[in-house]
Amino acid sequence: MKSVPPDSLPQKIQVVENAWIPLADGQRLAARIWRPEDAGQGPVPAILEYIPYRKRDMTRARDAVNHPFLAAHGYACVRVDLRGSGDSDGILEDQYREQELDDGVQVIDWLADQPWCDGNVGMMGISWGGFNALQIAARRPGPLKAVIAVCFTDDLYADNMHYMGGCLLADNLSESTTMFSANSSPPDPDIVGERWREMWLARLNGSGLWLDHWLRHQRRDDYWRHASICEDYTAIQCPVMAVGGWADGYTNAIFRILEHLEVPRQGLIGPWGHRYPHQGIPGPPIGFLQEALRWWDYWLKGRQTGIMDEPVLRAWMQDSAPPTTYFHERPGRWVGEARWPSPRIEPRRYRLGHGQLEEDADQSPAPLPYEVTIQSPLSVGLFAGKWCSYTAAPDLPHDQREEDGGALVFESAPLTTNLEILGAPVLELELASSQPVAMVAVRLSDTAPDGKASRVTYGLLNLNHRQGDRKPEALTPGEFFRVRVPMNNVAQVFPEAHRLRVSVSTSYWPLAWPSPEPVRITVRASSSALVLPVRPPSSADAEIRFQPPAGAPPLAITQLEPPHYNWLVHRDLAEDLSTLEVINDRGTFHIDEIDMKVRHSSREWYTYRDDDFTSPRGETKTLRTFQRGSWSVRTQTHTILTSDKSNFFIRAELDAWEGEKRVFCRNWDLKIPRDFL
Repeated sequence: MKSVPPDSLPQKIQVVENAWIPLADGQRLAARIWRPEDAGQGPVPAILEYIPYRKRDMTRARDAVNHPFLAAHGYACVRVDLRGSGDSDGILEDQYREQELDDGVQVIDWLADQPWCDGNVGMMGISWGGFNALQIAARRPGPLKAVIAVCFTDDLYADNMHYMGGCLLADNLSESTTMFSANSSPPDPDIVGERWREMWLARLNGSGLWLDHWLRHQRRDDYWRHASICEDYTAIQCPVMAVGGWADGYTNAIFRILEHLEVPRQGLIGPWGHRYPHQGIPGPPIGFLQEALRWWDYWLKGRQTGIMDEPVLRAWMQDSAPPTTYFHERPGRWVGEARWPSPRIEPRRYRLGHGQLEEDADQSPAPLPYEVTIQSPLSVGLFAGKWCSYTAAPDLPHDQREEDGGALVFESAPLTTNLEILGAPVLELELASSQPVAMVAVRLSDTAPDGKASRVTYGLLNLNHRQGDRKPEALTPGEFFRVRVPMNNVAQVFPEAHRLRVSVSTSYWPLAWPSPEPVRITVRASSSALVLPVRPPSSADAEIRFQPPAGAPPLAITQLEPPHYNWLVHRDLAEDLSTLEVINDRGTFHIDEIDMKVRHSSREWYTYRDDDFTSPRGETKTLRTFQRGSWSVRTQTHTILTSDKSNFFIRAELDAWEGEKRVFCRNWDLKIPRDFL
């Protein structure tokens, strides 16, 4: 990425390290502000990023690239810590609750009233910041004129890191661990003064163990419907740019946003993981900040930038590539669709046969009856990668030949021409289960002539949710029924001479928590089919271009201890014990401009034994330290999630030290009933 020196940017900016935003109940939120030096004489629009990830240190490096660049092009960029996070007052007890959204509306009103703001406000954010930008937009604050949401969802239950297709994701444990650690971190004494210790202890006591909240809501109830904008798309009345990446976990929401919103909207999907596109990995990254400026200049300043002349959806059509857990660059090209759903995309059906996929032509004779069964081992899923790739580790799926020994596999003949898809493949199944609680995982892979199989997309379905996520029902063992298993949206080229492969398994651990008992499903292959969204190429695709990535100069950081990232699979054959270990250690680094030394490390272990479906165990540990001069604090968390046939069990510990003195310790020991899961 090109770093643009301050002298080369169009305007000089002023940086306010901390400003206090007062709330109606007397609490204050901490904000960092970048704005043009002359904004007091010539007010400018404001762009708000509103998240819990500690502006002072946790996102400081990212903020240093993004916000000064936008501010130097005539905006007041404001980065606010949520109530109870970073340097803000209060306690953060959960995600996306009414307090957070009400505070956000007050922040927008405060921004619009500042002498350096012209009254127009936009919201931009990735992940949490994309979620709440849309949630707050649905409350229609007057000054909010447009939104850019990156890596977000419109549905907190059905398409989030907690549950997928009614199945419990391991990312539920992983994300709760992130917040367990972040919420137990102290504010900076240089910002809040002597009250830092009082604020810290209040957070340690009050923020709680969010895994407890999330695991007590295993179906789509009011807890998840609150703040899910899919409950009423018409509530959003401002323009929305929806952005994501194929390696991220949140791309499906972009397609629903484009289909259901009734306001000006655009979708942009690259090959990236959970990152802003100008820092996107897998590459290629793009000039996303320049693209954001085109959006903001049009909607906040009324300038004709051509942004609304672009296709409603611009997406990276991925070329075929050998399977690997990490891409630096993902080969492909940009394609565009003027409308979504696109009338250019047509469904193509492939019938499931004797281990085969056969194109279902109109005049094809009816297939002969054919049934096949599978009871998958717990090993299916060890090489699945992460639900949401952060590309900080080798977290993409490995060669699917590692997985397919425990699955039903159906494969096409070699393709005679290239085949391109854009959208959500669906597997239609007629099946019966041997148990009253069961799940299926389905995968679509690209099989090369040498036999290597690259996973293109996948889907999960808790079969007890076959009638919907609100009222799961027990299955009748041996009774056949029909289901549709949607897979994640994707854009992919299957080259000539390659094969389509569909794989069906009854477990996918540790990406998803297994059923309470081993399950054997019987699939009536002769009445089941794969449906692909086939897209013809368009000559207009060649007109889609982006500028190279650019941003403000990076933050000055001195790395004191090196980072370490890895995924390791351990197999103990003597004990028949298998473990996936995930290492995400950012090392120790010094943030030069605030003279703070920071250490952050997390580790995760996902284990199972033999074919024991009560043996899966998820374990996480985190360590955070903050130090400046004689001020030194440390927090550690430890969480273990297990289950039996009827319950989940959580054991967790939180410890905090000031210097060498432990100042806080709390343990949790919880039992939560399984709810058709």
